[in-house]
Amino acid sequence: MTVYFDNAATTPLDPEVLDAMLPFMREHYGNPSSIHGHGRQVRAAIENARKTIAHLINAAPAEISFTSGGTEADNYAAFGSVRTLGLKHAVTSPLEHHAVLHTLQALEKAGDIQLSYLRHDEQGRLDLAHLEELLATNPRTFVSLMHANNEIGNLNDIAAIGEICAQHDAVFHTDTVQTMGHYRHDVQQLKNHFLVGSAHKFHGPKGVGFLYRRSGLMIDALLHGGSQERNQRAGTENVYGIVGLAKALEIAYRGMSEHQQHIQALKERFIVKLQQQIEGVEFNGTSAEASQSLYTVLNVSLPPSELNEMLLFNLDINHISVSGGSACTSGANAGSHVLTALGCDPDRGAIRFSMSKYNTADEVDYAVGQLAKMYRKVAV
Repeated sequence: MTVYFDNAATTPLDPEVLDAMLPFMREHYGNPSSIHGHGRQVRAAIENARKTIAHLINAAPAEISFTSGGTEADNYAAFGSVRTLGLKHAVTSPLEHHAVLHTLQALEKAGDIQLSYLRHDEQGRLDLAHLEELLATNPRTFVSLMHANNEIGNLNDIAAIGEICAQHDAVFHTDTVQTMGHYRHDVQQLKNHFLVGSAHKFHGPKGVGFLYRRSGLMIDALLHGGSQERNQRAGTENVYGIVGLAKALEIAYRGMSEHQQHIQALKERFIVKLQQQIEGVEFNGTSAEASQSLYTVLNVSLPPSELNEMLLFNLDINHISVSGGSACTSGANAGSHVLTALGCDPDRGAIRFSMSKYNTADEVDYAVGQLAKMYRKVAV
């Protein structure tokens, strides 16, 4: 059996998405900036995709800008806000994706901002009282806090964060790469200024994403050259990627409740089977708590063992694809910055099992069975 449990890294392409993309790879090849018929046909497809995405998240089409993915969208929001709006302070958490952390650290190094890090507890739950303290003394701040952590699956209350930001006139960017297509987002109910999506996280193509930017908030472009994306993002559009992105999000919304029930059941099966078969297994962050974590992610903390050094390699030999790592040990390894920030034991191995609508209960049983077999051998 070959098992893929690394869906937080990327998901398989939905066949229906590929069907939507193929005509724009074969027949509809015009440049969308051209005024002739071939160009107008492709331009119409891009604008229809923009309308589809806007409708699904309850935004206006003009608030959607297409990008090469989540990383570019995060960079665009951060650099654009700080340098266009003259913001001098930013708040994030040490648990953010590097697309946010490294971007804000680059702005700090350049002298553009002072960067503050939000406190959190040992499970990665953010201290929102600390956020209020930071914003009370630093008005007009750029705040970047993700909806769900890509490693440990912790869900942050972005509605509450948005309310706090609104009270202090802060600009709020939330990286929703891991939750887009898995939860419904209504930007009319949220107080965020920016929201991000990346197609390959919800069974769309790689290399395409979007940034939602609230109407009335104008920021400078990240890429310069042509006048594409209303002068906000230069470069000929990734047409079939954009078409695939919209189709993938449409499919995700259409089957979201059914897929969530299926994946949540797989996650609960993982938890029970792991606890039954591996003594001393624990779970990092809040990933084992259904109400506080992303239902597609389970981060498993394994007992200290010599096996942990070759854990992913041994799983790969048994045709099981996952991500993992451990906390960093005084700079001696390039471990997980998230697990390090939580103070996790670097001697314990960590595996992130991330699931999709295509996974099955048999795959869960096989993965847990192979993992348990490895640990039993070491114990003997």
